[in-house]
Formats: sequence, structure tokens, C-alpha cells
Amino acid sequence: MVAALLTLAGPVQADVDLTLPHLPVIPRTADEAARIATVTAPATDFTAPEPFEANSAGAATVRARANADAFSLASANMPFERELQFKVGNGLFRKLWVSSPSSTLVSDGLGPLYNSRGCQNCHLKDGRGHPPEGPGDDAVSMFLRVSVPAPDSAAMTQIEAYLNSLDGQIARTVPDPTYGGQLQDFAVQGHVAEYRLAISYEEIEVPLSDGEIAWLRQPTYAAADLGYGPLAPDAMLSPRVAPQMIGLGQLEAIAAADILAQEDPDDADGDGISGRAQIVWSVEHDRPMLGRFGLKAGSPTIREQSASAFASDIGIASPLFPSPWGDCTAAQANCRTAPNGNSGTSENMEIGNEGLDLVTFYSRNLAVPARRDVDDPEVLRGKAVFHDIGCTSCHTPKYVTERLVGQPEQSFQLIWPYTDLLLHDMGSGLADNRPEGRANGKEWRTPPLWGIGLTQTVSGYSHFLHDGRARSLLEAVLWHGGEAQAQRDAVVALPSADRAALIRFLESL
Repeated sequence: MVAALLTLAGPVQADVDLTLPHLPVIPRTADEAARIATVTAPATDFTAPEPFEANSAGAATVRARANADAFSLASANMPFERELQFKVGNGLFRKLWVSSPSSTLVSDGLGPLYNSRGCQNCHLKDGRGHPPEGPGDDAVSMFLRVSVPAPDSAAMTQIEAYLNSLDGQIARTVPDPTYGGQLQDFAVQGHVAEYRLAISYEEIEVPLSDGEIAWLRQPTYAAADLGYGPLAPDAMLSPRVAPQMIGLGQLEAIAAADILAQEDPDDADGDGISGRAQIVWSVEHDRPMLGRFGLKAGSPTIREQSASAFASDIGIASPLFPSPWGDCTAAQANCRTAPNGNSGTSENMEIGNEGLDLVTFYSRNLAVPARRDVDDPEVLRGKAVFHDIGCTSCHTPKYVTERLVGQPEQSFQLIWPYTDLLLHDMGSGLADNRPEGRANGKEWRTPPLWGIGLTQTVSGYSHFLHDGRARSLLEAVLWHGGEAQAQRDAVVALPSADRAALIRFLESL
């Protein structure tokens, strides 16, 4: 089920077709393109908010709630007749799957190995997951990806061959021969879980300007209590915490050309930023597509990302990933021959096309809350600092989405996600040293920042970055390195008032 992985350097050729085959796009006119260029031009005046800045997701933006439901609302511009789809999709997203055989034919098929019994169990209240807080914390919202270097004799996959044709700099990896592409810490009755996630932290002192001090925690991860023997000697582990779910539909509707226009793999402009597009092979569309979703942008569409999560995280088969045993390998024979939930449905799938479409619709329409305090003087000062020190080199503030037929929620909206959706070298401090697609072991996709200030409200905690190591927004900034080292150092050197204003701006997003 899991395709071989690779890493590659170099720009995407201009003649590569990375348009959106799954979305009903109406091409932009020259007049529209000119208007979009004007509207999305970088800000120059920080004495007042920009027009429509409070509406982070355009007309789909919802009023910010001061409770844990802030990330669980439907697009504000959703037509009434589509709300039922959203609510049924919500039910499937919250559904707890059970093991087979079961009298509940439409809800069985869990595992046999899994990380969670349902989507909502990882994306808590549609927000971020978190690492374990201590002994006894199940940490179902965190897991370890795993892969090993591909042997020289391994045949190239479609995506490897395609990317090799672009610039031929491929470092290939494949899943661990015993444990697959992901370690599962739970198992249904009669089976053994693959591992227990063990984490330890070392506190690191970081002196700041004006006599202030910050503390970072450096994590060390281990796969303990392995249930199927040792990992491969050269196994590479990558910790992952579930990201927030809001605004995915708007990110999917950003024109590929607008993302590719920001690529600068050789740093031609000399600003130290070298963003690269992630290119993946679409299982559904059988062609290369721009990667957008996941911490390293490993999925091209919301539907494929959802199907992949069903397979790897829960062990649920779908039309895109039909293996009923999920991520189990041939070395785990009992897992592959266990009862499954493919029977009893018209498509012989544990979740069929209709169910997958409903979950996709729900995920596409989880609304972004409106900005708070956009006209507050400290927030405006923080926004100016954000621009002045170069954070917008990766965290691109705004776009206008494609004009779409039949998707009014995402169609032609001015949005403010603060991401370029490109891969960037974030330095050795954040490196997982594991390639994925075009991303090497130091590269991560720029995460969108919208809604980040409501993390505590939604989740009851503030954990940031790919593994939740950062306990505050300041800690998250201080972990930046690589291409963002200059911006990180600028934050350290800022007058304390400006540093506080920067954090205040981020909290308003």
C-alpha cells in the first residue's frame, strides 16, 4: 500500500502539468489575474488592518468562538442544502470503529493494528494532537513514521521514475520490512501492538535580549516494547503529531501556479530562502500532482490524505487503499489473515466511496475562525515586525483561490493562511533525518498559521511543531533554523516589547 519514498533537489520544470484534475476550475481571465496581483501584493502600511484581513478564509470565515468548538464549524457561506453532508461527514469523522467480525457491519474492520479508533481521536476537536504528557498518557494523537534506505535492486515506482526524469537526484527509501511505513501502538484482541512510544526531554536555555530567557525542550524518541522483533538496523523514525483541520478546502483551492511561482530552490534572489514544491504521485488520478497536505506535503488532495489516514492510522480499507489489513506487512502474517470488515457492504470496502466523499466534504469545510483584535496597536506592531524580519518569505500571507464550479465555499475567495505550502530546510534542530517524497531529512512544509492563536481554547494546551515539542509560540519560533535561522536570530535580538508584539500578532491569527 505504501509507495517507495524519495528525496530530490532542484526546481519543477515549467512545462510540468500540476493543475487540479479533481476540482472544477474555471480559468482566470487576464483581468482577474491583474486584480488578484493587486489584492495579494505585500502589505506596506501597518498603521491599520488591510481590507478584509479579519476574514481569514474569505466568505467561509466563521465568527471566532471562545470555547472548544472554535474549529468544528462549517463554512459560513455553505448553502443550506449542503449542511446535511457536513453533519453526516462529521458523524463519520467522529465514529469509533470496531474490530471484525461484528454485528455492526458498517463500523467494523478496525486494525488489526492501529493508532486510533477514529479520526477525531487524533485531531482532537478538529485541532492539534499532542505528545504524551507523562506515564499512562495513551498519546493516540502521536505516532512514529518509519522507513529504510531502498536497496539498489529495488525497482523504481512511478513517482521515483517521474522525478528522476526531472533532475535525477533521488535518495530512495522504502517501508521497514517488518513494521511497514508507520508504527501502530494499539492492536485488536488476539494481536500484539507494534510498539510503545517513549519520549524523554532535555531542557535547553536560550538567552534573549533585554535579559529575558526562554527554555526549549529537546526530545529524544524511541520505539520501546517492539512486538515483532527489532526494527531494521538502518530504520529512520519520524515523530508526528496530528495537525489542525481547519481551512483545508481553501488550501486545496490555491492555484498550483501561485504555489510554484514562489519556488526558489537555488536561492536566486539571495534572501537565504530556498522553497521547493513537493511532488507526489496521485493514487486516485494516476499522475504527478503538487503535494499540499501532511507535515511534509505528502498528499495531493484532501480525499487521498483522508484515505491514507484511514488505512495507516485506523486500518480501514477504502477504494484508494483497499488492503483490509492497513499497514501490516507480509512479515506480519497473522495480521494479514485476520477477519476484516470488507464484507457486508455493496463495495466490499470498510469505508466506500460515499463514506470517503462525506469525510472529504467535512474536512474540506471545517471553517477558519475570524481574526481577533486586527486593529489593536500591539497586533499591528507585531504584524510589522513579522514582515520586517522576513517571516513572510515562507509564511505567505494571502491568496485568491481558484474559481470553482459547485464549490461555493472555496470558490474565488481572498484568504490569509500564512503559508507558501513549499518545503524548506528548517535546520538540524528540527530534522527528523527521514526523506519523504521530495522532502529531505531537514525539510518540512510551511504550516498555515491561521487559527494558531486559538490552540489553547480548542485543545486546552499549546503544543506546536511537527512533534509538539514547543509549548508556546515563542518556543516554536526559537526552534527555527536552516533557511529560517536569520529570522530566528532576529527574534532573539528584538527589543522585548517588539518580541511580545510579534507573539501578540501570532495569537491574533
